[in-house]
Amino acid sequence: MRIGIDARMYSTEFTGIGRYVYELVRHLIKIDEKNEYVLFMNQPEYEAFEEPNKRVTKVLVNAHHYSFAEQFRYLLALRSAKLDLMHFTHFNAPIFYKRPSVVTIHDLTLSFFPGKKMNSAFYRMAYNWVLRAAVRNAKSVIAVSENTKADLVEITRTSPSKVEVIYEGVGEEFGPRGDKEYQEEVHKKYSITKEFLLYTGVWRGHKNLVNLIRAFALIHDGAEGFDLQLVITGEEDPYYPEVKRTVKELGLEHHVIYTGMAPEKELIALYQTAKAYVFPSLYEGFGLPPLEAMRCGTPVVASKSSCIPEICGDSNALFFDPYDPEDIANVVRRVLLDEGLQKDLRECGLKHSLKFSWEDMAEKTLKVYNSAVK
Repeated sequence: MRIGIDARMYSTEFTGIGRYVYELVRHLIKIDEKNEYVLFMNQPEYEAFEEPNKRVTKVLVNAHHYSFAEQFRYLLALRSAKLDLMHFTHFNAPIFYKRPSVVTIHDLTLSFFPGKKMNSAFYRMAYNWVLRAAVRNAKSVIAVSENTKADLVEITRTSPSKVEVIYEGVGEEFGPRGDKEYQEEVHKKYSITKEFLLYTGVWRGHKNLVNLIRAFALIHDGAEGFDLQLVITGEEDPYYPEVKRTVKELGLEHHVIYTGMAPEKELIALYQTAKAYVFPSLYEGFGLPPLEAMRCGTPVVASKSSCIPEICGDSNALFFDPYDPEDIANVVRRVLLDEGLQKDLRECGLKHSLKFSWEDMAEKTLKVYNSAVK
């Protein structure tokens, strides 16, 4: 079988969907010795990707999401490839591509939290049109959680029988044991001089960083006298200046650290040394960072919204109301004050995280491919 994979979001920087595409391609190549794969890529990833064998070829399309190139140039490239099956790893697909396809839905965030970037009527119309067309045209749909499947069925009126839930994985490079000397180097690089709470991810509105910062202020100024820092990773988003503005308004400039896009090795060191990992998101399709933190042996405190309790599991994390900074603060305090609870969360979280593997994800995806062409 000749299978196409939309690898336009392929990334070795390991952010979001880019990580999913990278791990899918890597593990399919490893476990599948039968099928051919055609990877459709943009620059600079096209130039950097080295085809590992003759069963894998790459095609340069340079077609970005919501562009005319995506609907026309990309469509021509797909038709020219003469595929038996196409896997769109995100719902952005040419709406007139009618050959057998599978589409992965990672989340429906824009349906619930359009954000400041999606403020035009054209963008909203394009999003809804492309999403519904991709799901309608696909032979099978992959959702990354039961919660995402339920949202998709409700929004697009898709039959539940058409949607297969396949969880994402946690990379083998994540683990609880680290090099103390390297960890100290990372702390020095980012001026981390105290015990700290950690957040990793983007800065968009639905990530709820403002309420995290407000909760941190309550913890920092509370009667218990916690002397902590809050470390926020991820690239600053100019559309959301309220993050730094809130830090300044609350007088926390010397207690909140911004690392920017930390390399994965540094990120792992931060996970391993954080007092707790806090995930305040209002909406996720899967929510990989809490599992990465668990794999690194870090106690996880997370939002009780969307798929997060599903993915984290009831007994492996503590949950809070993400709309209430006081509740966030109280739950974090509970972890900070109870060493026995910290130990339980570390042990249960690590054990739970081992259930999620990228190889398992790839094997289940391959089964979807086979059933889609029957």
